[in-house]
Amino acid sequence: MNIALSYKHLPVREAVEEEVARYMSKIGKLLKSYQPDMIQLHGAFEKHPRKEEYNFSLNLSLPTGTLHANGEGTLMRLSVKDAFADLTSQIKKHQAKLRKDYQWKKRKRLSAGAL
Repeated sequence: MNIALSYKHLPVREAVEEEVARYMSKIGKLLKSYQPDMIQLHGAFEKHPRKEEYNFSLNLSLPTGTLHANGEGTLMRLSVKDAFADLTSQIKKHQAKLRKDYQWKKRKRLSAGAL
């Protein structure tokens, strides 16, 4: 998995990199079916210059599509957590769509209604 992080107006980078590494290990479990070379994650971390607010945006490029997530918060950890929570839910929805789960649910309802 290729990971690239960029920072804007942020002096402390180690704390962000530790949080991203922790969440990437969790997301790595969801992305086992893809080849590691085909997965690219780009994260952009920004501190608002006039407010105490942090923005963290993620772009995950998979062979089957590209996912985008944003996180905002007054603390660095909250913005990273928010972005990764959004990205995790998007990955789950994307994989369910690829498996065509919606067709299986429809078939179950039709067969249950026939009884």
